[in-house]
Amino acid sequence: MSEPLEHITEALISAALKAGAGAADAMAVEGRALTIGVRSGTLEDAERAEGTDIGLRVLIGGRQACVSASDTRPETIAALAERAVAMAREAPEDPHAGLAEPEQTGIGCDLATLELADPASEPAPADLQQAALAAEAAAQAVKGVSQVQSATAAWSRRSIHMAASNGFSGVIERTDSALSCTAIAGSGTGMQRDSDGDMRIFRTDLRDAREIGQRAGERAVAMLGAKKPPTGAFPVVFDERVAATLIGHLLAAANGASVARGVSWLRGRLGEAVLPEALSLTEDPHRPRVGASRPFDAEGLPTRTRALVDGGVLTGWLLDLSSARQLGMTPTANARRGPSAPPSPAAWNVALTQGTQSRDDLLREMGTGLLITSMIGSTINPNTGDYSRGASGFWVEGGEIAYPVQECTIAGGLPEMLRTIQPANDARPWLSRVVPSLLVEGLTLAGD
Repeated sequence: MSEPLEHITEALISAALKAGAGAADAMAVEGRALTIGVRSGTLEDAERAEGTDIGLRVLIGGRQACVSASDTRPETIAALAERAVAMAREAPEDPHAGLAEPEQTGIGCDLATLELADPASEPAPADLQQAALAAEAAAQAVKGVSQVQSATAAWSRRSIHMAASNGFSGVIERTDSALSCTAIAGSGTGMQRDSDGDMRIFRTDLRDAREIGQRAGERAVAMLGAKKPPTGAFPVVFDERVAATLIGHLLAAANGASVARGVSWLRGRLGEAVLPEALSLTEDPHRPRVGASRPFDAEGLPTRTRALVDGGVLTGWLLDLSSARQLGMTPTANARRGPSAPPSPAAWNVALTQGTQSRDDLLREMGTGLLITSMIGSTINPNTGDYSRGASGFWVEGGEIAYPVQECTIAGGLPEMLRTIQPANDARPWLSRVVPSLLVEGLTLAGD
C-alpha cells in the first residue's frame, strides 16, 4: 500500500527545514492513467501509467529553488531537500518570492461540492476499446471518409496534496475521461482531415461515441474541395470551436507576471473598456464537474468567483503572490504550479456573456466573410496586441456557407477586435472556457 500523500509532503518540508531552508512548500501527485487506441477495427495501442511525482520548493530569504522526483523513499527525500537548499543558496535574490502569510491561506469552498472525482471505478480496457471502435465505425460510415486516422479513449485519476511550512495543507482528487476521433476524407493533395472529441470529469457525461465519430467524419468531408478565400478586409465569425482562443489572448494579456514585466498590451488599462459594454468575463473556480475548478490555488489561497471584465471594463489581473507583490496589489488566488516549477499566474474557469443569436444568425448578419473552424500557428505581439494567425473554414456569401477555404491568414489588432466582438448563444457550458461563436468586423484576410 502506498504511503499517504500528506505524509510525503510533510516529510519533504521537514527535510527542507532540517537542511537549512527558511521556508518550503511541497506537492505530491499520485496518478494512474489508461489509454486505448484503435485503427481499422483492431486495437492499435494500449498504454497504462502509474506513479507518484513529488516536488519541493525551498526559500532562503529571497532566494528559491525547485526540485522534483518520482521516488518517495526517505533517503531520496533527504537528498532532494539538500540539493534544493544548495541550489537556492546560489540562486539570484528575488524580493517578491515567498510563501503566503498563514492568515492568507484557506479553502474557498467544500471540495465535495466541486465533484472533481468520478466515484465510479476505473473502466475496463475492453470498455474503452469498445467506445473507440464505435467512434471509428461511425466516422468510417460517413460518405466521403476514406479512412479514420485514429480513435482514442482514455481515463485517468489523480490525487494531489499540497502543503507548506506556513501551515497550509490541502488535497484535490480528480478524474478525466476522454474520447476523440480523427477522420480523413479524399486522397492525395485533396485530402482533408478533421476531428471531434470530448473530455469530462464523469465518464457518464461523455457524449455518445457514435456522435463523436460521425461529427469527425462530417467535418472532414465538409472541407473537401477547399480553396483560398479572396484577399481583403472582411468580417469574420470565429466558430465556437475556436472562439475561446480570442478570450485566451485576453487572459494572457491579463496575466500578472506579464503585466509586471511590462510585456502586456493591457498594461495601464485597468478600469478601461476592453470588451463591448454588454459583455462581461466571469471567473468561477467553483463550478461543479469542470476541469479548472478548485477550492484553493497552488499557494494555498482560497479561490473565489469574480468578474475579470465587468460591463466591458477590465477590473483586475490574474495574480499569484509574486506578481501581486511586484504590482503592489492583493493576490487573486490564481497561482498554478507543477512539481518541478514555482507558481505562476493562470486563469481558472471563465465564461463570456452569451448573446441571443445563433451562429447562423451571425452568418446572416455578416453577409459576406469568413467562418473560421480551425486555426494554426500564432503571431501575437504581446506589447501591442498585433494579431496574425493561419485559418481554415468556410467562405460565406449572402449569409450562407458557399464553399470550404484553407491556407489563409487573418490579421488585425486584438484591442480593436475584442472591443467589437458580437457573441452568439452556442457556448458549451461544461467547458472551462465558456465562449460562444464570435463575430468580429474588419479583419484583413490574405488568401488568393
